[in-house]
Amino acid sequence: MAKCPPGTGTRCQARGIHNTARLPVYSRAHANWLTVPVDEIRQPIPEPEQPLLIRTLSEWRTLALLGGPILIAQLAQMANGVIDTVMAGHASAEDLAAVGIGSSLWMPLFLLFMGMLGALQPIISGYRGGREFHLIMPTVWQGLYIALAAAVIMILLLTHVRPVLDILRLDSQTAGITQGYLNAFAWGVPALLLMAALRGLTDGLGHTKVIMAFSVLSTLLNLPLNYIFIYGKLGLPAMGGVGCGWATSLSNGAAAIALLVYLNRSRAYQSFHLLAEWVRPDLDSIRYILRLGVPIGFTIFVEASMFSVIALFLAPLGPVVVAGHQIALNVVSLLFMVPLSLGMALTLRVSFLIGADAPASASLLSRSSLVLAAAVALVFATALYVFSDAIARLYTSDPAVQAVTISLLVYAAIFQIADVIQVTCISALRGYKDTRIPMMIMLFSFWVLGMPLGYLLTFTDYLLPAMGAAGFWVGLTSGLVSASVLLGARLFLFSPAQGAQNLPTKG
Repeated sequence: MAKCPPGTGTRCQARGIHNTARLPVYSRAHANWLTVPVDEIRQPIPEPEQPLLIRTLSEWRTLALLGGPILIAQLAQMANGVIDTVMAGHASAEDLAAVGIGSSLWMPLFLLFMGMLGALQPIISGYRGGREFHLIMPTVWQGLYIALAAAVIMILLLTHVRPVLDILRLDSQTAGITQGYLNAFAWGVPALLLMAALRGLTDGLGHTKVIMAFSVLSTLLNLPLNYIFIYGKLGLPAMGGVGCGWATSLSNGAAAIALLVYLNRSRAYQSFHLLAEWVRPDLDSIRYILRLGVPIGFTIFVEASMFSVIALFLAPLGPVVVAGHQIALNVVSLLFMVPLSLGMALTLRVSFLIGADAPASASLLSRSSLVLAAAVALVFATALYVFSDAIARLYTSDPAVQAVTISLLVYAAIFQIADVIQVTCISALRGYKDTRIPMMIMLFSFWVLGMPLGYLLTFTDYLLPAMGAAGFWVGLTSGLVSASVLLGARLFLFSPAQGAQNLPTKG
């Protein structure tokens, strides 16, 4: 006897969801459609009798199909930041500084909450694999309640940052633009987090092209809106950096509304009635999502804040060193989008296989993905080493900055290998819904090992003659090697049965 999911109450019982051999549906009209699993092409069940090589290549193909749209979505989101920076920079130096500072304040908060909501993807993908469709929409609603609470917190923090700006000792003009930018940006926060929550539904079902499409839409809208609000077109006053905040809010809002319309009208989602299948907040369900999501969000937040702290530490070494460091970091961050997207696809696929009661296939995929990741890392590392001169010249014409950038890209090549392996391991573990121990491993590797070692190598002669900015890259690489080894050990020793546990049900 299958029990109803938390929060559905008598509505679920009235529909007669009793026999797990029969696929539970929300609507009788769509019962026949739901007898065929959603997105079966992208999420095939492996056949154990197939040769190992054929199964491995098939899984890699599935990862590519899932991860390709995720990569495009990630690049579209990065493009938004580039557009904001370039267009604000053409307004004035103060506007550029204000948008940069404002972005550095909202981005870590968003990554924290986005990571928390990121628990929805493996949970829903697991339900998808186990054909427990009746549990999906109740879980989505609990994610929406978390997104609503996160939006309130984020808005309150962003609209009251003046004390932080005073600590940074910004001049009054830049501080005023920064606060104005954040006040305008805050109006779009609910839309931003709504899309992050609904991504749990779309990605969890294997429909990764959906968020890709609406991320691209947001970027396409952001460009003309920036032009109108920043420079004062169509009869509006020139707002500078503040206008950038309004453009971002409106583009996010329009993309979120378009996504809701699509989910309501698309044939692929006719069985998942977001509004019609409303459920009340359920504390057990919310706690379960947060138990998985908080470690993910905190891990991402810590990693993002670490790079901000390094930039502050390097400031006394002068603008040439800081500029070279930022160029090297930007290059690595751009390349990292490929393994990150594959990692997100790996999380979806592993959780699907666990839900489908195929732990052996999940284990094969997790381990074979390390081979794929290592190959990608070696290609990127070789490219960074061979083309370091060309990359430096592409970013800057200053010979001094070029020299620093070239020297750091050599370290970045080694950094890239360790980074790709650790993100693959941690992504597979998230598919198993193992998030707390990996969070502790990352904290140890970055803040106990990597950062202190980097500081010692950068500024002191205790271990080696002071290395400057290269010291932090050596420290970070050491932290990533530590994370890769520990996460790899965790992945090989972790029992898939532990990760198979989904949201507990109750009558």
